Amino acid sequence: MNSMQEANSERHYIFLVIAIVIGLAGVYLRFADFKHASAVANLILAIGAGMGLKAIFTIIK
Repeated sequence: MNSMQEANSERHYIFLVIAIVIGLAGVYLRFADFKHASAVANLILAIGAGMGLKAIFTIIK
């Protein structure tokens, strides 16, 4: 499989959508009302951002 076909693989974009959903969950969790909401939201947002960057760099590679 050549690199163009690999970059256009469907699994990369599914992974990217999942990363975006996780990141958005972290953003919306900031408005939750419990003791450590901000810390949990930051952690979830960082995980989503890391997954998104991994997907993007895999597509670029």
